[in-house]
Formats: sequence, C-alpha cells, structure tokens
Amino acid sequence: MNNFKNTLNPPKILVLGFALIIVIGTFLLTLPFSTEDGNGLPFLDALFTATSATCVTGLIVVDTGDTFSIFGELVILSLIQIGGLGFMTFATLLFLILGKKISLKERLLLKEAFNNISIAGLVNLVKRILLFTALIEIIGGLILTIRFSFDMPIGKAFYFGFFHAISNFNNAGFDLMGGFNGMTSYVDDPFVVLTICALITIGGLGFIVMNELYEYRKTKRLSVHTKIVLATTLLLTASATILIFLFEYSNSKTIGPLSEWGKILGSFYQAVTPRTAGSNTLAIGDLTHSTLFLIILLMFIGAGSGSTAGGIKITTFAVLVATMWSQIRGKEDVVLFKRRIVNETILKALTVTMCGAMIVIVVTILLSIIEQRHSFMMYLFEATSAFATVGLSMGLTPELTPGGRVLIILTMFAGRLGPLTIAFAITKRRKKEAFRHPKGNIMIG
Repeated sequence: MNNFKNTLNPPKILVLGFALIIVIGTFLLTLPFSTEDGNGLPFLDALFTATSATCVTGLIVVDTGDTFSIFGELVILSLIQIGGLGFMTFATLLFLILGKKISLKERLLLKEAFNNISIAGLVNLVKRILLFTALIEIIGGLILTIRFSFDMPIGKAFYFGFFHAISNFNNAGFDLMGGFNGMTSYVDDPFVVLTICALITIGGLGFIVMNELYEYRKTKRLSVHTKIVLATTLLLTASATILIFLFEYSNSKTIGPLSEWGKILGSFYQAVTPRTAGSNTLAIGDLTHSTLFLIILLMFIGAGSGSTAGGIKITTFAVLVATMWSQIRGKEDVVLFKRRIVNETILKALTVTMCGAMIVIVVTILLSIIEQRHSFMMYLFEATSAFATVGLSMGLTPELTPGGRVLIILTMFAGRLGPLTIAFAITKRRKKEAFRHPKGNIMIG
C-alpha cells in the first residue's frame, strides 16, 4: 500500500481525481430523477455528459434544457464548477474550513493544478480564486437575471442567469435554452453578448493573471506571463472579430440579415467563444468554411495557462511565434517584453503543441474511420473542439456512434488535463542522463 502511495506523483493524482469526479457524475446522471422522463440517462450518454461537464467542454449528445430535471442540471453545474476550478481547489477549501494544515504534497498538487511556477503563496491564491470566482459569477448571474426576466418569470430568469454565468465563466458552454442552437436568439442583444463574453474572457485569462491584476495597485508591476496573456488575448480577439465580420458579412444564414451593430456583436461573440467556452449565437453549421477554419485555429490555441479554458494555451502560441520570428531575424535569443525566454520553456511549448496536434490528427482520422458519414471538416472541427475542451459542434456530436462517443470522451479528458500532465502521470520520473551523446548536424528546411 505504501509503495502504491509513493508512486502517486501530483500528475497521477490529478488524473485519478478528475476520473473519480467523472465516475461519480456519471452515476448521478443515470439515476431516474436526473431526467425529465424519470428513466435516467443511458450509461454511455451519462458518461459523455459527465466528462464534458467535468472537462468544461460543452459537447452534448442530448439537449441539456429539455432532457434533464433540476437535479440533473444541478449535477452538471456542480461538475462544471469543480472541473473549472479543479478538485484540488475545493479540497483545499475543505481543509481550510476544517482547520487542517495544507501539507507540502498538497501544495505540490496545487502547483501542478494551476500550472504555477512555485509553491509560494498557493494557499492564499486559492482563497483569492474562490473569492474572485464567487464575485464574478454573482455579478454575471445578476446581470443575466435582469435581462432574462424580460423574457421569462423571475424565478426561471434567476436560475437561467446563474446557470449561464457559472457555465460561461468556467468556459463550459452548457446552456438551458433548448435545442442545439445555443444562444442564437440573443445574437444581437448587447446585455447578453457583452456579459457572457466578459465572463468567458475573464475565466480564460487564468487565475495567476487575475491575481496579478488585483495586486497591481500595490506592486505596480506585471510579470511577463501576464503581459503575454493580456496582449495575445486582445490581439486574437480583435483580429478574429474583424475576420469573422468580413467572412460572414454577406452570409444570409448567419450575420447577413442583422444590422451593422448586430453583425459586430455576432462576430465578436463568435470570436471570443472558441477560446474556449463553446456557446454560440451563430449556427455553427451555417458558417463559411473560412470562418470554420479560423475557429479551428482559435480553438486549438485556447486561452490562458492555469485558467478554466483548454487548448495549447495562448502563452504557448506566443512563445512559438516569438521563436519563429527570432529565427527568421537571425537572433540567438527569443525575447518577449524585454525578457529572454529560456530554452526549457521553448521546448515545452513545442512539445505541448506537437502533442496537441498529434491528438487532433489521430482523433480526426479515427472519427473518419468510425463514422464514415460526414465531411472531413466536421471530423476535424469535432476533434479540435474536444481536445481544446471548447464544446462547439457542427452537429456531429448527437449523431456519433458509440465508438465515436468513447473516442471523444477520451479526447476531452486528455485535453482538459493536458498532454504533458497525462504523459508525466503514466511514465516514470525523468532521470538525468549519465552521459551525453556527441552532437549531430541535421539539415532543416
């Protein structure tokens, strides 16, 4: 038993912890009172939904609003909150309530969960994360409640408002609007669009960034990590909004019939949500191929490291672009915001990107073999959405065969925990080489 405990390093515990949450969620969703019809979900559908919620993805095989009872919806909401913040955050909260001291091993787990550089100040960070989360979700929930109250009874508006606030802050993308068309009825509504986009963006910045922004009034400084996240988020959102506006301007099935203001709101929402919330105000299947490919790229990049979002993360993307630019200019060092990026970070960025790309490629190929009824674009879109835990779909998810559903479940799980975390969890601890091989020269390009 002691040998087993010794083999459980932080990455393995994270993997097992998420797996346990999914198993519990699956069981709860199969109970008769979890669904409106009183039959409970079939096991595979329950497993898919629990995985999607825990991995804050949002891909669904049954409509959330029409299928589940209040109990079932609250189970999903709980899985989203736990999955978004991480089970170690809630475990730490429980320890603090009980007055238990946070051990070194638990601090190492928190460091791994938040992808943090050191263990210093992690307990205080957890306290602030819980406070930030509560405040942001309450503010977002109240704004949405007020808006929804014009369309539905106040009690339902309150429930819908807070469900969608929690879902979108955690970048999950589950909604209760009925049907598979998401928030399309609010495509040109500024209150809904701007509130949800704000929730998605804040949740995608990462808790380290939020904490630094909170402390800026005292420190008057931001780390290079925070600067990269903020600058890249702004650049990607602005450029994606402009491109989607241009690509879809004349598309009669999307933003074509809307006013100029409506076109801007629709484009902005669809530029924000691929990183990586998964809700939509435009019918994904009706988008042009150029927009779909742009969304695939945005989904793959994702949002901030240590956030509720998925993808390879925008810091990884920024490091790769900076590396490419440095090589083109013949520079020896990779520099961002007047800081030299160490080789270890560059190699990690390359590894994460290649692992992510390989997962997407393999899943796309396997989906095309298993399903054989749809276009290549649908398979690529679905594979990327699952890996990046986005939740956007061209309509393939509800039509997946059992084999396809199992494949997407595994992809969502791998995408949420990250390729490197899973790799470290299933391999032995890396050892320093006893000797180094002589250098070899290889022609590149």
